[in-house]
Amino acid sequence: MSLQEKGEKKPLILAPAGGKESFMAALAAGADAVYCGLKQFSARMNAENFSVDHLIRLASLAHAMDVKVYIALNTLVKPDEISRAGKLIETLSRSVNPDALIIQDLSFIPLARQAGYTGELHLSTLSNVSFPAAWKEIKNIPEITRVVTPRELNIDEVKAFANECPPGKSIEIFVHGALCYGVSGRCYWSSFLGGKSGLRGRCVQPCRRTYDIKGEKNRYFSCRDFSLDVLAKVVADIKNISAWKIEGRKKGPHYVFYTVKAYQLFRDHGTDPNAKKDALGLLENALGRPTTHYNFLPQRPQVPVNTGQETGSGLFTGRLKGSEKNLFLIPRHRLLAGDLLRIGYEDEPGHSTYRVTRGVPKKGRLTIKLPGQGHKGGGRPVFIVDRRERELKGELENIRNKLERIPAGLPELSEFKVQLKQPRRSKGKTGLQPVHMLVDRSFQRKRTKGAVGLWLTAETPERLPKRDVARCWWWLPPVVWPEDERRWGEQIRRILNAGGRYFVLNSPWQTAFFNRKKGLDLWAGPFCNIANPLAVEHLASAGFSGVIASPELGNKDYLGLAEQSILPIGIVIAGNWPLCISRTLAADLKTGSPFRSPRGEDSWIARYGSDYWLFPNWSINLDQHRRMLVNSGFSMFVHLNETVPKGVKMKKRPGLWNWRLNLM
Repeated sequence: MSLQEKGEKKPLILAPAGGKESFMAALAAGADAVYCGLKQFSARMNAENFSVDHLIRLASLAHAMDVKVYIALNTLVKPDEISRAGKLIETLSRSVNPDALIIQDLSFIPLARQAGYTGELHLSTLSNVSFPAAWKEIKNIPEITRVVTPRELNIDEVKAFANECPPGKSIEIFVHGALCYGVSGRCYWSSFLGGKSGLRGRCVQPCRRTYDIKGEKNRYFSCRDFSLDVLAKVVADIKNISAWKIEGRKKGPHYVFYTVKAYQLFRDHGTDPNAKKDALGLLENALGRPTTHYNFLPQRPQVPVNTGQETGSGLFTGRLKGSEKNLFLIPRHRLLAGDLLRIGYEDEPGHSTYRVTRGVPKKGRLTIKLPGQGHKGGGRPVFIVDRRERELKGELENIRNKLERIPAGLPELSEFKVQLKQPRRSKGKTGLQPVHMLVDRSFQRKRTKGAVGLWLTAETPERLPKRDVARCWWWLPPVVWPEDERRWGEQIRRILNAGGRYFVLNSPWQTAFFNRKKGLDLWAGPFCNIANPLAVEHLASAGFSGVIASPELGNKDYLGLAEQSILPIGIVIAGNWPLCISRTLAADLKTGSPFRSPRGEDSWIARYGSDYWLFPNWSINLDQHRRMLVNSGFSMFVHLNETVPKGVKMKKRPGLWNWRLNLM
């Protein structure tokens, strides 16, 4: 029996909107909800995004059409941004009345409460709620009503999440759109190589670039798009899935319109062969990359990277031919007047865009004249990235006319002031002796100075005497997948029974593994991405004893966090930090073998448990600033140690990461 036959609500079709035209396209297509970002605190800062002024009328029209509006405030918040974030929430609440805020940073939970926001809060996929037992903790946060699950999950894991969902909560799943190579919330690649943090919405997509392996250059990490398409019928009747999410806030209105229409058909007529055929046709014309089901079918998982396919954004339609003065394209698809083409990849010389001025049939000929000099001859790939066919223009004009009839409004000014608890110390006086911790993958018995940190593995506790178990700091993995949930739970129980009491949790939700917290030292690890004192306050209320700050912070942010924190603060001061953590590996790649970036930076891949860790061949090293950090209030200094494989030569670099950049 279907959900509809049971009288239960169908999942909402949730459409992306990176700009006004895409927002209107979502309304024209009949989306049930639209999610969008602002020009600040959005994980897609490279999208056009909205000002509050613009959103007032658009949200008013959406609500008049019975369409929900979700606003993504899903970036990390720095210590000096908390009041600004609170003012924004208060202004949105009064002027836009969003149905939900999509958040990553835990500070938004108390901020929303303080700002008087009464709508829903949804945990972004960047929050890394990756295992069903996490509900044990989330059910105690009344403001959180929905969790957006990772794209890496298979259907059995999605069902496990849905089955554990408490009353009043729900899950949201991705059904279509771009895939990141790294697990959401566990990718620091852009920040490490370019100083622009993906957790701050400024990802420069280094995984889409060309890398070199033993002289062979290819895009070894550039994923195809995720698409459930006909498999959507499998999740259509799973209880507690409240929304099907389409990724694409950087995509144009054409993509938004056709993907929404397609998934409406899959949801409402998924058993009708003709409807499925029509839906597949709509997706084929949505101007997306080649698609994959990824891990969705556990018996037939697909590696999302296929180095034999073009994976530039948009629909690949051929390669340029001819010489610099006589360039032309024989398109694989019909081109319409007004189509926007992107020529080449954005990281390659000669990348440009071209607007088609006349229609060209499939396998016809389009002469292309590019401005400027130095354009090489043929061979470069061409992608259709946007179009405005007559039908879509008419639909958008209809919505535009409705929008014009809604009077413009001005946002209400906010006088919000954040309320912070008093920090645990006076400036320069922590009352704590600094702890120095070396974290390894295997236990090193000869080390006696400082604290001993050990990454939790399947074998570790049984191999150690109780005295070693009791004095060790046990580091939980940055990602816990449903298939590993029971194993990690059993290991933690063994450690507790053996007298272990020191733990570093690398997701806030990993407290679910501890039935009691009294008598334990639970620290939030660096993968929790904690960046401001209000997020620390939330962790304190959840039973944490201390926090290791996000390694992406700059010096100003570190000092501000330590000065205002109510918990002891730690820092990763040296060692190996990953570019990203992934659940997949392309067939062309091997663990332990180096690969080289376009700028000559070497990296390697290691496998730990179910995940692949990518490491650069240089280390973090903030040791020269240790005295300053001690004086500012830091009381734990962590060195992460990894075994460097043969064939990888570590570079001598300053290792300051974002110390001088202040989290771009």
